Amino acid sequence: MSGHLWLVVGPSGAGKDTVLAGLAARLTPQDGVMIARRIITRPCQPGGAEQHLSVTPEAFARLEAAEAFALSWVSHGLQYGIGAEVRSWLAAGLSVLANGSRAALPQARAAFGPALRVVEITAPTEVLAARLAARGRESAGDIDARLARTAELPRDTPDLVIQNDTAPEAAIARLHTALTTAPAPTAKKDRVSSVTLTREAPL
Repeated sequence: MSGHLWLVVGPSGAGKDTVLAGLAARLTPQDGVMIARRIITRPCQPGGAEQHLSVTPEAFARLEAAEAFALSWVSHGLQYGIGAEVRSWLAAGLSVLANGSRAALPQARAAFGPALRVVEITAPTEVLAARLAARGRESAGDIDARLARTAELPRDTPDLVIQNDTAPEAAIARLHTALTTAPAPTAKKDRVSSVTLTREAPL
């Protein structure tokens, strides 16, 4: 494995989808970066920042049984997967960017070893709360509970922390620079294993 897997994590409301969508618009083929499209047991939102692949829980289970995922986890009652094709991309020396979960980081580190790079996109609590409220999906009590659950997640030292509390262009530019200037991994593994996170935890 000669490429990096850049796993983007952070609390709800941090603007991860916005930053990733902005980065996708900036990348060129010469950058050598592939963006993994997640598979989720949730319908797509027309015009949403993330256009994932939507499947039923039954289809997700069949995909998991067929070892179609390099990494999968459960969050807020939904199942998330990153396709096994990322292994081939990494073996080809490409950088791979994926929207992940902090709860899945121990398993991701075990699966990808020194090829893993963790990017935490975050913002102050009051900014997170305001963004979640603007979505209109949850009550104030639900938002407070979501933020509290996020704060309880075990901390994992990220390789890069990006504060996204102003215009997203600054966060996009910083992530782009990191992706296109990173050195190659210092160690190799013969095989990247598939890992499943079975316990439910917030993103």
